[in-house]
Amino acid sequence: MITWSRPSWRVVAVAGGAFAVVAAIAIGLWLWSDAEQRRATTAHARALARAAQARTQDGAEARAAAARDLEAALATFPTSPLAAQTALEIGNARYAERDWARARGAWEIAAARARSTTTRTLARAGIGYTWEAERNWPKATEAFQAGLADLKPGDFNYEELLIDLARVQELGGQKPAAIETYRRLLKEVPASLRADDVRTRLASLGVAP
Repeated sequence: MITWSRPSWRVVAVAGGAFAVVAAIAIGLWLWSDAEQRRATTAHARALARAAQARTQDGAEARAAAARDLEAALATFPTSPLAAQTALEIGNARYAERDWARARGAWEIAAARARSTTTRTLARAGIGYTWEAERNWPKATEAFQAGLADLKPGDFNYEELLIDLARVQELGGQKPAAIETYRRLLKEVPASLRADDVRTRLASLGVAP
């Protein structure tokens, strides 16, 4: 018959001490994480506020400084809940400077980290605009198609992305694809304010709506 001896007071004391240490570490990590998250949120919020203020100013230096603040916040706190919004604003700032590559890089981060469909849609559209600015029609087409992938008629920016897609398809020499996209817009968004413009584009391509 096996008998179990009662643990000595030293064993109990050591075990209790170890539990206390683990608990203290866990509490310390939670407090550090909570404080770090507050610091991250504050840094991003301040940078976003500066960017909003800079947009109302005429000075290029103020806008450039705001962009640097945004990039610093993103680099320091890349996992903040506000990271996607900050990256979106960086893309806007760099696009305004016609720095297509850096704008695209920021928008790629925004699209990857976005927690909302709206932010992701805006970022993907921005990526498309940078490729269009560089006259890279296949990449622009791909970006606008990616932007449409998670959307349906009536969703935010759906109509605009269809117009963007048809435009770069037409510019890239993909006439049949452009015609199909223009017709898709008329079918899926019949009340579009751009409907007359779309019919004009179709007529210029030699086809009926």
